[in-house]
Parts: sequence; structure tokens; C-alpha cells
Amino acid sequence: MIADDPIAAFRVEAGEVLDQVEQALLDLGHRLDDADLVNAVFRGLHTLKGSGAMFGFDALAGFTHHCETAFDRVRKGQVPATAGLVSVILSAQDHMRALVEGDAPAADGDAILARLQAAIDEASGTTPAAASAPAATGWQIAFRLPADAMANGTNPLMLLDELRELGDCTVVARTDKVPPLADLVPTECHIGWDVTLLGDVKRDDIEDVFIFVMDDMELSIEPLGLADADAAADAAGTDEAPVLAEAAAPVATAATADSPAARSTAKAEESVRVPAGRLDALMDRVGELVIAQSRLSQCADRGQDLVLRSVSEEIERLAGELRDTMMVLRMVPVGSLFSRFRRLIHDLARDTGKTIEFETEGEATEVDKTVIERLFDPMVHLIRNSCDHGLETPEDRIAAGKPAAGSVRLAAHQAGGEVVITIRDDGRGINRARVRAKAEANGLIQPDQALNDHELLQMIFAPGFSTAATVTNLSGRGVGMDVVKRTIEGLRGSIDVQSTEGEGSLIALRIPLTLAIIDGLLVRAGSGRYVIPLTAVEECIELSLEDDMRHRGRSLITLREKLVPFLRLREIFATDTRPDPFQKIVVVSTPQGRVGLVVDQIIGNHQTVIKPMSALHRDAATFAGATILGDGEVALILDIAQLIALGQPREETLRAAG
Repeated sequence: MIADDPIAAFRVEAGEVLDQVEQALLDLGHRLDDADLVNAVFRGLHTLKGSGAMFGFDALAGFTHHCETAFDRVRKGQVPATAGLVSVILSAQDHMRALVEGDAPAADGDAILARLQAAIDEASGTTPAAASAPAATGWQIAFRLPADAMANGTNPLMLLDELRELGDCTVVARTDKVPPLADLVPTECHIGWDVTLLGDVKRDDIEDVFIFVMDDMELSIEPLGLADADAAADAAGTDEAPVLAEAAAPVATAATADSPAARSTAKAEESVRVPAGRLDALMDRVGELVIAQSRLSQCADRGQDLVLRSVSEEIERLAGELRDTMMVLRMVPVGSLFSRFRRLIHDLARDTGKTIEFETEGEATEVDKTVIERLFDPMVHLIRNSCDHGLETPEDRIAAGKPAAGSVRLAAHQAGGEVVITIRDDGRGINRARVRAKAEANGLIQPDQALNDHELLQMIFAPGFSTAATVTNLSGRGVGMDVVKRTIEGLRGSIDVQSTEGEGSLIALRIPLTLAIIDGLLVRAGSGRYVIPLTAVEECIELSLEDDMRHRGRSLITLREKLVPFLRLREIFATDTRPDPFQKIVVVSTPQGRVGLVVDQIIGNHQTVIKPMSALHRDAATFAGATILGDGEVALILDIAQLIALGQPREETLRAAG
């Protein structure tokens, strides 16, 4: 558990710091003169170096120190920020991740440091160092850390070492607040320090030493006069340490209860890090509770005990609220997924020699954390395709009358119980003639077979399908796209492609908000009960026996002056019972339009806890899972997209036979 393992906790924190450094570096690549971004990168590297040394990651601390020193020179204006330097530090932070995990070859670090030195030398040779402000001849520093500083991970000796690196130091400890031995708490810091620092040092350099503890400590920094500096230098050369006066009023004191720093600290304390496994276990318990509550409701409805019915209704309300709260805990913004692709776009632009602008929209849209984790790999493949084979080279784009820079745009929005994620590029689009020729060559379609545009574009998801003239080490449009489609369908989602030749392509992923609990419509076809996801249901209408006989042979009904095809679940699932006199049609929405599902009975709404299919039934593509009903029986959850894909050819066969 992370709570019991400080090394595991450090690895989590280090990963977050490295993510922040990476985002700041990617922003800096577009705004090389942004001092705030330079400082953000420096602070991240400084934090990682100190934390790594504290937890025994000496290789990480040593490697990061070189990168921190490089950005310290950038921060001080001695070296300009360049695209080459940013690229090297991005590679360095990849190596830092490997060092955090303990599986980084030393040779990789040496090679990166050599590139770093070359980038620094190149930057230094092309742009003269900025003139720095005159510094005082020395400084008088007095500081006292908060009592819990060491318990929170601050090492005073490391702070003193950093001051010594700035110039000649004379350090005197102040022990006036050390309590009697009987009252001494060994984990608390009771000592203060007076430091005389001589040398050409700027005040900002001194403040940077205390940058992460400044809000909670007492700190005084005063310039030394020339006479004071000479006296301090003389004293430093003798065996006697100078007697320094008590520090003046501190520049930065501990934050008060009403200060912004205190409010920020209080807000941070409201957040608790919980291992994902615990959330999953809690979700399982909530699912079992929903099933038990459903059984209780059925028992209460069968009896005449009003007290039992009242208790059942109260438990149903509480279980619903607990379920909703649990669902919120599992939701994370899709922006956490989108931000991971910025580095991918940066590397693809470098590898392909293209200029790529990356845009995102709808980052605040929330999705179940499990969905986020499983979406990463297929989206990486789709983005690689867009950058490598979708976008043209700058020369080709200019020749086509387009801007030299290509654009890849990720967007997300919620639509009912689904999240729609789109990947749009303004590249060359998909060549339909080439897609059809490749499909015919692979035997997927017949030369004279009629296909609509949707069916033709779906050919790129066939196994081994590729329209690329050459295969690169990045992607090939269609190569591996079958895996992408299977992954999306494994999430009970769907994938749609739109493309205009010469203008670009859009790929839309429709994904359910959660994979754990859904609201469903419980129906019966024959003797079997099935659950239709409520987010797909538009309306329910009645189909009498006479209408059913009249519509046989064409499977179409007229609904508000529009023809809607329908499928009979009794025929798809081959039930051996007679149909009910008054069947029902559940009209569901799909990316291709509305389709009706004919059932014998609509039982009602049902809170559905999704259980995975057994190993023997996982190949049954028409089902997304199963759920346990209140009476202990099992109902299968329909996968609408797969069901319609399977049912339409069956209906055509039945019509031909009839």
C-alpha cells in the first residue's frame, strides 16, 4: 500500500512533479522567453533533486542536479532558452522517470548529459549572457525553520550546503530556543542559524535556496556594508567565530490563519490520496449493495407489510445516493488524458519534420478512471495516424493552399450517458478509391458490391488493412486499426469516421461514462430477460399482432412520417415460445440512425450492476455483460451496436427466404 510504503509514495509524487515539468517544457517550447515557465521547470527539478536525495535515490538526485544547474543558468540570464535545450531536458525527464523506477542504464544518462552540455555550449556561443544586476559584496542571513520542518522532509544541512555553494559562508547556530532535555522533542527543529555570506551573490539566489519553505519560516536577508564585509572576511580567517546579533524582524513569517498561504494549505489538506484498488473494491461492494437492495424491493412489493416497504424505499434512496457518490469518486477529467498527448505530438513533429499545432477542447468533461486508462493506447494509435499519414508536409500544404502548420484537435463533450471524443486533423483526408481498391484486393468486398460511405470508411478497421504507400516506424493508416476498434467496442463504445479528401478527417469515439453501474431498461423476449442501456433508448411503442404480420417481410415501421427499421429479438435469439399478443418496440439510437427492437414485454427501469461474461461466453459479441436481478436470476446486457450489426444480415436473409 502507498500509505505504508514511503518509497511508493515518493514514486507517485515524483511522477506528478515530472508531469508538471513536462507540461512546462512543452509550453516553453512555444514561448522561449517566458520567465514564469523557466522558473516552473527549475522549481520542479529542484524539488525532484531534493526529494530524491532524501529518499536515497542518489543517482536521480545527481543526474537531476546537472539539469537543474542548466536551467539555473537560463533563469539567471546567463544562457538563453532554446528549442534544443528544451528537447534535451525532455529526454532527460524520460531518463528521470526510469531512475525513479530503478531501471535506467547509466550509459543513457551519460549520453543525455553530453547532449545537455552541447546544447548549453551552443546557446552560450550564439547569444551573449544577459547582464546581471550588481550584487552586494555580501549578505547577513538569519533564519529559523518551523518546528515540524524535519518531520515534513526539510533537511537544514542541505539548505546550509546550498548557501555555501553561493560563496564564502560563516555559519553560527542559535540555540537560545532549545528547551531543557526533559522537554526536548527529538523530531522537532529548535535551532536557528546566522549566516554571513560573502561574494558576488544576488538576493534572488539566496531566496531560491529557501523557495519551498519560505512561507512557513522566519527569514531575514540584509546586505552587508563594505566595512562589515571586510570584518566578516577577517573573522572567517581566524579561529574565533563572529558573534552576531539577533536577527531583525523576519521578512517572511509563518502564515496566519487568514493568509492566502494558510487557506491554500487548508485546501490541500482536504484532499486525500486513495489507492485505485481501494476504490475498485468499494465499487464492488456498492454493486453488491444495489443487487441486495433490488431483492429487498421485490420482497417488499410482494408482501403487505407497510413498514417493510417504507424501509425498502429508504434503503433504495440511500443506495442510489451512495452509488452516485461512488460514481463521482471514480470520475476524472478527460484533460488528464489529453495532456499526455502533448509530448506525443511534440515528438511526432520532430520525427516527421512537420509543424503540428495541437489543440484541445472540453478538458473538464469527466469519465470513469478505468475508461481513461483503456483509452490511452487506441488514441495514441489514432493520433499517430493523423500526424504521420493524415497531415501533409509543410511544402505539400503550401502547394495545396493550406497553412504550413498542420492541426490536430482533440475535443470531448458529454451526450447523455456517453462521452464523445473526437480526433480531427486538417490533412489530406482518406482516399476512398484507394480504400475500395485495397478492400477488393484483400477479398473484403466484391468488385461490384455497393457500399455507402459509412460502410466504405469502416473498411479501414479490417485486420491488416492499410492504404499507406510505405510503412513507417510510426504508423500506417489502417495498420492496427482493428485493435483500436476492438478496444473501443470492449468499452461498450463505438467508433465512426468522417473524411473529406483534401480537407481532413474526423474520428469520433462514443464511450460510456462508466463501466461499473448503468441505468437499464429490463425487457423480456421469449423466456429470457435482457437489459438495454437506458442511454440508448429513445421511446417505446406498441406492436400488435396484426401490425407484426403486416410488417413481416420488410421490417420497417412508420414513426412520425419517417421509416424506422426494426429487429425481432425472438428471431435473433431463436426463442421457442409463441410471441405475446401485444409486442413492444423499443426504439434505440445509433450513430447510423434509429432502430427498433421488438420484445414481448417491457418490465421497467433497472439499476444494472455490470458483471463480466464468463470465459465460455466472452465471444458472444451481442452482449456487453450480465447482471444479477433481484430474484437471483441472470439477465444479459445487450450491446446495441453489435446486436444491430448481427441482426441486419439475419433480417435480410429471413426476408429473402420469405
